[in-house]
Amino acid sequence: MRDLSQRLSTTLSYAFALLLGAALAAWILPPEMLVPRAGAGFAPQGDAAQHAIAQRYFIGDAWRWPPLLAANILPPDGLNIAFSDGIPLLALPIKALRTVLPDGFHGIGLWYAIAWALQPVAAVWCLRGTGERRLLPAVAIALAASAMPAFINRYGHAALTGHFTLLVALGLYLRLVRASSVAMWAMSVVTAVATLLIHPYLAAMVLALLGAVPATLLLRGDRRWIGAAAALAACAGAVGGTMAAFGYLGAQGDGGFGDFALNLLSPVWPYRSWLLGAFAAQEIDATGHGGWEGYNWLGLGLAAGIVAVAVLVPRQVLGVLRRHAGLALVLAGLTAIAVSFRVGLGDAVVLDLGKPPGFLEQFRASGRFFWPVGLAMLVGTVALLARIPRIGVPLVLALGIVQFADAQPNRQAMRDWAQVREPWTVDAPALRRLLAEAGSVSVFPTWPCVPKPDTFGDHARQLQVLSLAAERPVPANTMYVARWRGERPRCDDAAALARPVAPGEVRIILPGARQAAMAAMPPANCTEVGDLLACRGR
Repeated sequence: MRDLSQRLSTTLSYAFALLLGAALAAWILPPEMLVPRAGAGFAPQGDAAQHAIAQRYFIGDAWRWPPLLAANILPPDGLNIAFSDGIPLLALPIKALRTVLPDGFHGIGLWYAIAWALQPVAAVWCLRGTGERRLLPAVAIALAASAMPAFINRYGHAALTGHFTLLVALGLYLRLVRASSVAMWAMSVVTAVATLLIHPYLAAMVLALLGAVPATLLLRGDRRWIGAAAALAACAGAVGGTMAAFGYLGAQGDGGFGDFALNLLSPVWPYRSWLLGAFAAQEIDATGHGGWEGYNWLGLGLAAGIVAVAVLVPRQVLGVLRRHAGLALVLAGLTAIAVSFRVGLGDAVVLDLGKPPGFLEQFRASGRFFWPVGLAMLVGTVALLARIPRIGVPLVLALGIVQFADAQPNRQAMRDWAQVREPWTVDAPALRRLLAEAGSVSVFPTWPCVPKPDTFGDHARQLQVLSLAAERPVPANTMYVARWRGERPRCDDAAALARPVAPGEVRIILPGARQAAMAAMPPANCTEVGDLLACRGR
């Protein structure tokens, strides 16, 4: 009878979590975002446009090596879609199924639904790794995890909503320090590699959490740490091998470690809190780059839960920290990386440690590294509170409900964003007609050459033209990338504009390049298309 009750509790826990995540995804995301098609009457915006363009070009290209290469954009080298945050883990199966999918389909909207559905499920699985298997604490953590502000607030960047991978990694840690197994470490390898194919930032965090396994065992004096260290090396090796095979190695970005760091007040700064938001009109920032990347408000439910744990069971907290000392050290290290070498407190930098080591320059948005810390706090707080006799379960339910309610402004902000239907600022019908007959499209200024006074104007126009070209997709000469291999792309538009327009080429001149184009190109075969100039080869 007890086994039946436990199985029922397990089934109901996961069912509630999955239904919660699916219901939230359905409420937030409109159908046309989940199943996009060519010919949309509205323009994709910002990073979401970049990600969709990358996926569409990749899906529409032939299979190549390395597997993530799209050769139909950024000639002669092509584009590795990982460098434009194209979520390879989802793009690869979509490409395999492209013949049965709608024209112009991409998986960026679908990924949001996957992330929202899996977030509470992964939280329940992680909590069960602590030994807490009852239904009501599972309901509480499902509610709270779906309402973590740092998770919800990533809606502008699809790949980075994959916080469920961090909960899976934390759940693996909890199981591996208790009883290692080949199967569990194999799952860890798969998790680490799959997370890399979502986003490298998340993969670095997953490896850090898995690295806490041998660290904790070593600090406990448990000789199993040697085997755990070997298994961790296998995980890291699998990630490194995947990076080599899939073309990640040698990538670099703009640098600037700490530009987008964690402010020391960020975890308690209640921006977009339903109950306390009046005290914080915007993100807290000391670096001058805005506080969005460092946004890590814990949520009112979790913040209150941490206070309750500290007051009601302080000895148990110290005991957990001793038993999981390796994890505590890893989380402290991730926090230090998130804070960066320029330590912000409120609107001031209170400590500047100077230039960081070169390898840290890969992590310009360092504030993200606090995400596993917040999730670990959530799991630990729920597990500890739930064990308090008589009042524990009501307390964790209150935590989950308050956390869920407090996150409503964040959920609404994401829903509003998903419902926006921005009009095209370019003449989409005319450009679609031109592109339907084109063998290739060249857009000027190219991404490295967008003039600074009009960065957002021409940058947005460029993304819109590429969004239209990607619907087929028409081979294109430029793309906005987050990372690149070798030196940063240089501006060489003058030489490219001086070349005659090739047969089948459509050359689209944005306002920022019109003067240079008129000086370098004969005006024949060029027509006005709204604010743009379209030139065709003979």
